Amino acid sequence: MIDKTQQTPEQNPRADGIAARLRAFDVLDLVLEQGKTLEEAFDAAQRGKTGKQGPHSDRDSAHARMMVLTVLRRLGQIDALLNRFLTRKPSGKGRAALTLLRLGAGQILFMETPPHAAGSTALAVADKRNLAGFKGLVNAVLRKVAAAAQSVQTQDAARLNMPDWLWKACADAYGKPVARELGVAHLVEAPLDLTVKGDDASAWVEKLGGALLPTGSVRLWNAGDVRKLPGYRDGAWWVQDAAAALPVKLLIGAMDNPGSGHVGDLCAAPGGKTAQLAAAGYTVTSVDNSAPRLDRLRENLERLSLKAKVVQADALSWKPDELLDGLLLDAPCSATGTVRRHPDLPWRKGGWDRDKLTALQKSLLLHSVQLVKPGAPLVYATCSLLPEEGEEVVEAAMAEDPTLVLDPVGADELTYLPEASREGGLVRTLPSFWQQRSGNRRGGMDGFFIARFRRGV
Repeated sequence: MIDKTQQTPEQNPRADGIAARLRAFDVLDLVLEQGKTLEEAFDAAQRGKTGKQGPHSDRDSAHARMMVLTVLRRLGQIDALLNRFLTRKPSGKGRAALTLLRLGAGQILFMETPPHAAGSTALAVADKRNLAGFKGLVNAVLRKVAAAAQSVQTQDAARLNMPDWLWKACADAYGKPVARELGVAHLVEAPLDLTVKGDDASAWVEKLGGALLPTGSVRLWNAGDVRKLPGYRDGAWWVQDAAAALPVKLLIGAMDNPGSGHVGDLCAAPGGKTAQLAAAGYTVTSVDNSAPRLDRLRENLERLSLKAKVVQADALSWKPDELLDGLLLDAPCSATGTVRRHPDLPWRKGGWDRDKLTALQKSLLLHSVQLVKPGAPLVYATCSLLPEEGEEVVEAAMAEDPTLVLDPVGADELTYLPEASREGGLVRTLPSFWQQRSGNRRGGMDGFFIARFRRGV
């Protein structure tokens, strides 16, 4: 039997932290070069779909995730420094070498990893990933990065870490000062928000050591593995960002008979909003076209001991047997409001077709109003920062269908979050809200757009 304690890092990829770096490299390559989502990339690395060696311990996995998240959150700063030392833009296999440089630089600049450790492990990863021909370049550049590490203190982090397309979109929509606030917010790891089933949120604050937000959510910091928290197995709560809980709150506030009636949840998976509606006593039909995501929804409902009718269908063509008493449409979107949780999103190749996406959103909204009874409420929501997926969709849809009547959200309905009120009774949250350095609200929230309607005659 081989004594693995005597193996070199190249023989034993778990030695000296190489295993975690191998996984981090693979995940970054899948995200930045192949356009995979962060979840897809980690899943592929975990399951071995890349065909490459990955770590098996929880510690290695956690370290790999931290390295990946650090690189993605600080990618603009990292690239700005690397570009000082690269004489030409990498291409071909050089793109993989660039990923390795980003990984090494991220550790040196933002994780307090000793330069010699970041450099030596990068060279070991190069050997394992058929990049031996780039070892000289990697070694030389990382040495220069270490020597210039103090220069990151003078970089414009808020601007550099937002790619040009996102910076322009936010600056055009909200002005440069708010765009800068958003850039700062995106650098902060999102806390964990929970929606408690029932009325005992304060009790769970005590049990979990968290804080009660004005919206009623329970906020935790450094929560660790969610599945190991008290109350998870018992179905006492579910994970849901404080902003993501608002659309259902505003829908319930407009229902004629609170806690009674048949409500639809379109594009429902993974089911946080369905759980809110079911826990409030409504008969819920949840519609989504993704079978795997609906499986997650069913699992979540089972854990929470909540019930809903789950339907796999295209939301654009689905119709209930009878008109609904209320409906929530959480439309597919760019998800630019969730960058704190998904720092890969701004940097992934491919992106999305904005015209196609906004056309779908308008079509879904126009279809949704036909599914509710006259006078019944309908809430349209997206987790996007972009006005073309919010205000502009609402304006276009209302111009096309006079039965889509705006039901303004009053200031008295948002006393817990007055900064979210917008002209005309629309609602918009931003990641820069609740970004205090201390206190119970610190940590921000997802960016959401919310509009409430009633079906007119």
